[in-house]
This record gives sequence, structure tokens and C-alpha cells, in this order.
Amino acid sequence: MKNKLKRILYVGYYLYKMNRSLFWKFLNFTSRETGKSKLYLIVASINDSILFNVSLLEYFQFRFFEKNQLDKSNWAGTGFMYEYQLAMNPKNVRSILQDKILFLNTYKDFVSHTHLTLNELKKDEQKGAFLLQENTKVVLKNSNGQCGIGIVILNTNELTPYALIHRLENTGNDIVEAFIQQHKDLEKLSPSGLNTLRLITQLNNEDKVELLGARIRVTVNNSIDNMAAGNLAAEVDLKSGKISGHAVYSDITKKDQETHPYTKTVFKGYQIPFFYEAITMVKEAALRFPQNRSIGWDVAITSTGPQLLEANHDWCKLVWQLPVKKGLKPILDNHLKKIKSNTHEYIN
Repeated sequence: MKNKLKRILYVGYYLYKMNRSLFWKFLNFTSRETGKSKLYLIVASINDSILFNVSLLEYFQFRFFEKNQLDKSNWAGTGFMYEYQLAMNPKNVRSILQDKILFLNTYKDFVSHTHLTLNELKKDEQKGAFLLQENTKVVLKNSNGQCGIGIVILNTNELTPYALIHRLENTGNDIVEAFIQQHKDLEKLSPSGLNTLRLITQLNNEDKVELLGARIRVTVNNSIDNMAAGNLAAEVDLKSGKISGHAVYSDITKKDQETHPYTKTVFKGYQIPFFYEAITMVKEAALRFPQNRSIGWDVAITSTGPQLLEANHDWCKLVWQLPVKKGLKPILDNHLKKIKSNTHEYIN
């Protein structure tokens, strides 16, 4: 009863936070595709949200409208992931991943690109002058930003140190980073933005690092690579470092892509450069602060190798599951079962 009440409260949260235009877009599309009424689908999405701990949008993104009960139970949705990541990355230690400034300082051994905070620029404009002189582009970010929201990319020939400070303040950002020039093979895949490798690590009950998966996030005429911004994601085989198959959108109205929509590069079999070096790097980084046990690492690949961009305590279940078209929740359930005797954070 307590668990059901909690799930009902979650539904209220989903309704409050929901992208309503996207919900109606999915609803109309699914109704046309399945012949089921909109009222039926609305009721079904609420019911499955409560039963399977997923959001209302995920009912459509996971295609629950065509799945049986057993299949639905294998998908890790927002509610489950909130509880899982709370157990694995407790609130009192996850700030090191939430705050980009803390992250960059803690994991500086794995970060190669130049970055400055707004406070550093104000104290010493010469640092800003050097950054602008050495780079053709810079990226403005908020230290607590999520999903690429608020990111601004600027050409440095338009800027002075004072103007850079002004732009940071006006855009609500507090970090400026050198624009990373990606490896030529990833530039060939898609040149519109930085295509990043998402590697998900998990410390097991013996505190050894396991890889839960690798995904390449591919920009589609976009300067940022998040799926929520309309971009693609594909599975990368952990043994070969090659893309395993088609790339997918989180928007169910768009078809899976065999080739990139603009560059026409074939996805399946495409080799990710420095893949094994990237895995070695995140395995080492995962042990740097083991209080956070489950992390989604965003890795940039340059001509000289991989480097960390950021890390996520609330790594995305869509990027993880949609490219492989199956629910992967049993993997996480297995980790919970093995460590729950050592934590009091787990919520049943």
C-alpha cells in the first residue's frame, strides 16, 4: 500500500514536470498507429506508470502500448532510476558530480581542455585573454546545468575578456571552456557538434568496476548531443568498440536511422576511435571517488585520445535502453540485491 501511494505521488510529479506538447504528440501518433483511443492510452499510461514505476512519457518511449506485462517489468523508468541512483549515489556525496566546477577539479587528471570559472575571469582577465587567443571557439556552461540546457557556443574573434564576462553573466552561465575539436572520424560521422561517448560504470559489491554499457550520442544538425534535443544514440559493442546497429531517437514519431541523416555515414560497424583507452580512463576515474557507485561518464574523443567532459549521477535510462530496444532493469536489480545489505538508502 505504501509503495502504491508513493507511485501515485510520482504520477503527480510526472504531470507537473511533463513536456505536455511532447505527450500530446506521442499520444496522437500512438493512437493513429495502434487504433487505440486516446482515452484508453491515457488511462493505460497512468496505470502502467503506477505498476512499473515509469513516467507517462516513458510509457510511449518504451512502447508499452505493444508489450506484455513481463516485458514491461524489465524496463527501468524514471521512478526506479531515481530510487536506484539515490542508493548508489547518495545525496550527501553526489555533489561532486552535480557541480561541474567540483567535478573538473576532482577529476582534473582526466580533463585536457582549458576551463575557467566566472570568478577566475573576474580576478584575472589575462586568463580570459589567453583562452580567447588560443581557441577559435569557447563554450559557456552553468556549473549546475543539466541536459545541455543553457549551453552557448561562441566564436572567439567576436570577444574580449570583458565581453566574455558580460556574456557569461547575461546567459546565466559561470564556466567557460575551450571548444573541443573532436577526432576526425567522429567529425566525419557528424560535424555539427561534439559527438560524445557515454560510458556507464558500476561498482559491484566487491568494489570492482563493471561497464553497464557504451553508447555514442550523435548530433543531428545540432551543437549539443543530448537525445532530448533531437539527436541520435547508438549502442557501441564493448568488445570491438564498433557501433552495433541503427541509431535511435527518443522521439517515437521518428524512425531509426541506418545512416546519419546528413552525412549519410553508415552506423553499424563504425569504429569509435580510442575506445579501449576511453574504457580504461573511466574505470580509473570510477575509483577516484567510490562513494558514487553508478556513473554515466561523458567522454570526448580527440586526435590525441579521450578526455572527460562531465559525469552524471542521474545517467539517462533512455540513452541506455532505447538503442538496444529492451529493458535492462534486471541488471540493476542484480546490483541492488548484492549491495542492499550494505546500504540503508535503498527504497523498496
